[in-house]
Amino acid sequence: MRDGFEELRAHIERASAAAAASESFDRAEARRAVSELLDALERGDVRAAERDAAGKWNAVTWVKTGIMLGFRVSELVEMGHVDGSAFRFFDRQLFHERDFTLEDGIRIVPGGSIIRRGCFVARGVICMPPMLINIGAHVGAGTTIDSHALVGSCAQVGERVHVSAAAQLGGVLEPANAAPVVIEDDVFIGGNCGIYEGTVVRRRAVIATGVILTRGTPVYDLVTETVHRAEGDAPLEIPEGAVVVPGARPFAAGWGKSQQLSLQTPIIVKYRDEHTNAAIALEPLLR
Repeated sequence: MRDGFEELRAHIERASAAAAASESFDRAEARRAVSELLDALERGDVRAAERDAAGKWNAVTWVKTGIMLGFRVSELVEMGHVDGSAFRFFDRQLFHERDFTLEDGIRIVPGGSIIRRGCFVARGVICMPPMLINIGAHVGAGTTIDSHALVGSCAQVGERVHVSAAAQLGGVLEPANAAPVVIEDDVFIGGNCGIYEGTVVRRRAVIATGVILTRGTPVYDLVTETVHRAEGDAPLEIPEGAVVVPGARPFAAGWGKSQQLSLQTPIIVKYRDEHTNAAIALEPLLR
């Protein structure tokens, strides 16, 4: 966090504690504090998660607390709709969609995409319709969010990432200390992938089409002959440069074995090399 937000943090934490205890507080002032926080998130001055000196990603608790406070102090209102259309939209007043101008340098292709309030979206990001970037997310420069993809609440996406069609990056607002999904720089995420529950994908990894990653998912590494798991408070982490594909692990005993059943199990088959780079290379003329 940059300097200068200590007062905002203190205000948000006081108002949130009062709201949780059903004590009186200045709701209008709390709304102004949340709006200030959302502005800071959109500028990239604060983030919902940060990486420490040891490389560990941690939730920024007060930022997530501020977003949740916004739901408490903001009224449900009707959002704008197209004249003559039957479609109407209703949400908390503070959390309308973000407004952009040409000067922001972001390609938002026509077709129904939404980037909500409180998201940082860097210059050079490409948004293919329809897609959603949810509250508190951070998307780095040169990243592509493809059609039907979701960047969930507070998810952290690095630079030059490709999130392919129908991929889902899970979001998390509560509890406030729960770290969101993190995708580091230069990661490629194939279509129909699901990455959830605070999973961290380290830089230059490749997640092949259809891979599902959660806290309960063991990932078998054929190269190092190890198993990557979430342990205690630590999330599942996919190592830097790993190439992860869908796999299966058969039941070893009981009825599952007799029925020849298997569990879905992602497998690291290799680490990124020149052949991998060529296979997932993106066309610079489109950017």
